[in-house]
Amino acid sequence: MTDTLKQLSDAGVSVWLDDLSRERLTSGNLAELIRDRHVVGVTTNPTIFAGALSDGEAYDAQVRELAARGASLADVVRELTTTDVRNACDLFRDVHQRSGGVDGRVSIEVDPGLARDTDATAAEALDLWKTVDRPNLLVKIPATEEGLPAITRTLAEGVSVNVTLIFSVERYRAVMDAYLAGLEQAKANGHDLRSIHSVASFFVSRVDSEVDGRLEGIGTDEAKALRGQAAVANARLAYAAFLEVFQGPRWDALAADGANRQRPLWASTGVKNPDYSPTLYVDQLVVADTVNTMPEKTLHAVAEHGKITGDTVTGTADAAQAVYDRLSAVGIDVADVYRVLETEGVEKFDKSWAELLETVQGQLDTAKS
Repeated sequence: MTDTLKQLSDAGVSVWLDDLSRERLTSGNLAELIRDRHVVGVTTNPTIFAGALSDGEAYDAQVRELAARGASLADVVRELTTTDVRNACDLFRDVHQRSGGVDGRVSIEVDPGLARDTDATAAEALDLWKTVDRPNLLVKIPATEEGLPAITRTLAEGVSVNVTLIFSVERYRAVMDAYLAGLEQAKANGHDLRSIHSVASFFVSRVDSEVDGRLEGIGTDEAKALRGQAAVANARLAYAAFLEVFQGPRWDALAADGANRQRPLWASTGVKNPDYSPTLYVDQLVVADTVNTMPEKTLHAVAEHGKITGDTVTGTADAAQAVYDRLSAVGIDVADVYRVLETEGVEKFDKSWAELLETVQGQLDTAKS
């Protein structure tokens, strides 16, 4: 039987799981995915933790212990989430070492309520790095306008970063500039650039969801014919920008000191439209030096039905741009699409964080009663 996920890995795509929970760690499920499904990293976000912590039984003992110590709600949430992430980092230690620090990475996100506050985001990023205290951690910082300088500041302290909630190529270019500036400052601060890693999480399926809805609203045959094309085209344009930025004098000066390129990470790759192939955002985004972080459902779909036919990205920028030219021609306001997606992304994670706090407060109340 064809090992599709191995084919994907061999093509230069790092397979990461977009999920983490105490149950995955204690049951051996995550270890099995590392062994059998070529998973070499994990990403988390507030929504994932809200779902994980709603399983109170898995966290009961630690919650009771923290409650007995009189820990605050914020401290309990921090302890629960960083414990899972630290243990996952330990599970991926061998992968991290074998890959020279490229993979074996586990991400944890700053409080999404800080997404519009540069200083607070940078401060929490550093605190999370120190709290987890593992070299294979990635601290997730959203790519809001306020997040960009926080990314640079965090990198300048030698902290590895996963930049999240990127929707447009324009914002992605700003993220890469923030990364290069962070490396330059880290070098000036005396940090070893070889130890600093970063990925840029470029969201995929949400772009199709937003654009397809607008195309349906326009309703013409020409508009409807463009459904399901925006997200892949957007990601392919992002990869072309990646190749363009990580060359030339500025990059060469950093590379000479051992700097690592900030790999594009395809996020939100679970297909939301049942009419589309469940492996669409994997099969069509195969290219070296990238990461694809998948929900477990998508991971298994790729293993069972994926069609990995080699590089499906390199050399596609002109065709991808033509898709966006046609989208504009039928009336899609692309800039507004990205504004809406970023705003909704921050709001969704903020809502999930609030739900997480409410869940943990309930568990604390039970533990104290």
